[in-house]
Amino acid sequence: MSLSMYKVSAPVFVRGLKVMAELLRKAEASGKAPEALLAARLADDMLPLTAQVQRASDTSKLSIERLTGVAAPKFPDNEASFEQLQQRIANTIAYIEGVGEEHFADSETREVALSFGSFKPTFTGESYLLTFALPNFYFHVVTLHDILRNQGVKIGKIDYLGPYEG
Repeated sequence: MSLSMYKVSAPVFVRGLKVMAELLRKAEASGKAPEALLAARLADDMLPLTAQVQRASDTSKLSIERLTGVAAPKFPDNEASFEQLQQRIANTIAYIEGVGEEHFADSETREVALSFGSFKPTFTGESYLLTFALPNFYFHVVTLHDILRNQGVKIGKIDYLGPYEG
């Protein structure tokens, strides 16, 4: 059986979001000041921890929407606590898991056009997923991990990789 667009998108995004949720649980349990962790950045010109979760959520749900045409929920980017970030992750997962595999039919050839300022690429669905959406999603997952490591939260590579679900 060949890989489908569904298999290389929805379950992959859900797994990454679950990894983020677990990283946030470990951060909250670390005893470090929540306000400092939520505002932490790797560099001055990078987004803080809260925004890393928001961008991973947006990337995953909007990718599913762009590939299937099933409207994604809109979230206001106003999370200010671990509990609110966990709720956003849970809401994102619920949306993704609610989009059935049948909605991905022909998504590999679907045209995906983006428009971010002067950045206006057009992709096939397959190219969008493999060369833009997944790399962007994992950038934010790993940045969350790295912010927490930088702030002294006791996590490592295995926490980033998450549990094996073979």
